[in-house]
Amino acid sequence: MVRILCAAIVAAVMPAAAAANEQSAQLRARAYQLAYNLDYDEATREMEAAVRADPVDSAAERGLAVIPWLLISFARGAVTVDDYLGSISRQNVAMKQPPADLAARFSRHATRSLELAEADVMRRPRDPAALYELGAIVGLQASYVATVEGKILGAFRSARRAYDLHEQVLALRPARKDAGLVVGTYRYIVSGMSLPIRMMAYVAGFGGGKERGLQLIEEAASGGGDASADAKFALVLLYNREGRYADATRVLAELQRDYPRNRMLWLEAGATALRAGRAADAEQQLTAGRRMLASDKRPRMFGEEALWLLKHGAALLALDRLPEAEPELRRILTLESRKWVAGRAHAELGKLADLRNDRATARSHFQQAVALSEQDNDPVGAAAARRWIGTAYRR
Repeated sequence: MVRILCAAIVAAVMPAAAAANEQSAQLRARAYQLAYNLDYDEATREMEAAVRADPVDSAAERGLAVIPWLLISFARGAVTVDDYLGSISRQNVAMKQPPADLAARFSRHATRSLELAEADVMRRPRDPAALYELGAIVGLQASYVATVEGKILGAFRSARRAYDLHEQVLALRPARKDAGLVVGTYRYIVSGMSLPIRMMAYVAGFGGGKERGLQLIEEAASGGGDASADAKFALVLLYNREGRYADATRVLAELQRDYPRNRMLWLEAGATALRAGRAADAEQQLTAGRRMLASDKRPRMFGEEALWLLKHGAALLALDRLPEAEPELRRILTLESRKWVAGRAHAELGKLADLRNDRATARSHFQQAVALSEQDNDPVGAAAARRWIGTAYRR
């Protein structure tokens, strides 16, 4: 659950069409355009200007909470689809403490945003825009508790409230498709939970249904509303989870067009192509993305270089370009990275050793891959490596 909550964003990013003044709305829109392009400092300055333009705009205060949340995920190296392909039925997860300054920024602005949104709903209890904004900030708080603090059960009450509020929005104004992102996301999450937790969720009032959940998110993505971009990012994850790689590739192409400075979109496009078995397409996307990375002077995600090397090395291996793949995969083991990235590098090196008929070396790499993947909550990587411990990898 923690994994999909973070990737889907839970409608916490894009601003609601609330009663803020036009200047604040324009500044917020520019801030999110910058944030989606990984220009976080500039995005913060624009969002601060939005708050100055309208000090009672809950959406602008929420935006100032979103940015440190994104920065925490970036600093942890936990913003790619691979991080969110595992089980969604886990309970509380042990998480490293976030940087104190970013946690404080989140808390300060999320609290102020909630105060403003609650006051607006008190004044306008049946207004869809006010209900939407309150649901958005409550949903953001639920996501933070789950993804930053690792307290899945602790996020439950806020998640339920966000779900209910956005269901009210859809009931009052069915044309407001952006509210479908929160509702659809939680429907999808509930459908993938273990049976006991799923039953508890139903009793608590969450609806389920994977197909309906996906449909609501697709409608939010195509509706051109406030949550359209968020919904597209969510669909990249969900389509990958469902093995709908052509659909994920289509959405990624749209996002690359809309956010051309976000190099991570090229990484995701390459990774999606690899999952689809299209190594040549993957290598093309990853080569283009690595050129962007080489010329990009902005901060990098934790372990980012190792992740690019992993994906590119895997593509080269799949293309039978072993002499080119090997040094890239070995270099990963000398770099700072997430343990699961090192684990998957060992798995690729195990494949390479098997292709050279070195079974002993291959088995050692696969065993290391399983151990590292399990230490970093990567069941997908662990399962993929485990199958080759006793049986030689062959194309």
